[in-house]
Amino acid sequence: MFQNTVLPWLARWIGPKTALLMVTVVWGGTFVVVKFGLTLSSPMFFVACRFLVAALAIGLLSYQSLKRTTKADLIAAMAIGLSITGGYGAQTVGMQYITSSESAFITALYVPLVPFILFLVFKKVPHYMTCIGALVAFMGLVVLSGGGSSSQTMNFGHIITALSTIALAIEIILISHFAPSVNLKNVTILQLFFAAVFAFISMPIVGETELPEFSWALVGIIGGLSMASAIIQLTMNWAQRSVDSSTAAIIYAGEPVWAGIIGRIAGERLPAMALLGGVLVVIGLLLSELRPKRKKALIETPAEQVKDALEK
Repeated sequence: MFQNTVLPWLARWIGPKTALLMVTVVWGGTFVVVKFGLTLSSPMFFVACRFLVAALAIGLLSYQSLKRTTKADLIAAMAIGLSITGGYGAQTVGMQYITSSESAFITALYVPLVPFILFLVFKKVPHYMTCIGALVAFMGLVVLSGGGSSSQTMNFGHIITALSTIALAIEIILISHFAPSVNLKNVTILQLFFAAVFAFISMPIVGETELPEFSWALVGIIGGLSMASAIIQLTMNWAQRSVDSSTAAIIYAGEPVWAGIIGRIAGERLPAMALLGGVLVVIGLLLSELRPKRKKALIETPAEQVKDALEK
């Protein structure tokens, strides 16, 4: 339903890049909601329920399509689902120890990580601006964690959130890799389902042996986030058919800005040093995608590197 009605409207009136920009606003707003939800639930149970409800919501509307699921769809969904669990799981665990704004800025570090992971896998050397941007973003992380409201030094929340960016970067690459060759609707449903399954499996591993008490507030939060997650994932998969992973990553750089704005509206007040760190992170993200022109030739961009790497 969403794919057959809303997505064609997006394609006609605003285009995939603008759709991704709108996603960053919704995405940024989820951080504050998750932060509040963690007062009522343990992290991995929260993540599991969030994606399970999202998968069921889309699945009920598109169950006929699932009958045509292929082996390629399943492989893509499992791979993307695992990266979602790793990324969102670690991020949610970390948010128990830091503010939602800090979490959003740190999470944005996955942007400059995309070219570096492509280098490790496909041996495509990152552009020098990517290296400069990554360095500035890392400096921002150091300033942010050192001047944040949670503590004066980098704590467990900062570290686990930073580690979550690796999985989130892999998710972006996997989506771009699989999107042109699989059934978009089926993979979206199944990747959310597998993300939930992997999150449930991880619960005893991370020490979550008891379920949280029932709360209508928790039900409402999970329901709302699930709908947001479903729309975000479906729009990302659809848009990245025509938007390469590096371009998508730079658009996603607006997400921590929105998260910071919404977090401030919700009452979070980061110290000046923490705000400076957040600004440095965003500047680093922008620098990592900047491609100055040479007089006689254009330097190959990460977008072209991604395309060449994935075609090999």
